[in-house]
Amino acid sequence: MKTTSIPPLRVSPELRKQAEAVLEQGETLSSFMLDALIRSIQCREARQQFIARGLASAAQAKKTGKYVAADRVIGKLARKLVKARQRAA
Repeated sequence: MKTTSIPPLRVSPELRKQAEAVLEQGETLSSFMLDALIRSIQCREARQQFIARGLASAAQAKKTGKYVAADRVIGKLARKLVKARQRAA
């Protein structure tokens, strides 16, 4: 696969020092930036997919008239939280 470049990133000297201070052994500033870019892209893709699923669900609910009451959803989430906390303890 052929690679390409991303435009240079201008940052303050302080930000550069902060980035360099958290580099792990053997890690370069370039590899740190590449990892940050990849993670940011993955996060945004996941957020976009989440929003798309929510909008599709809302449209389906509007179309069918079938909704789940908020109290029911919150109750189910609360029960799941209790179980998760019990497993973690």
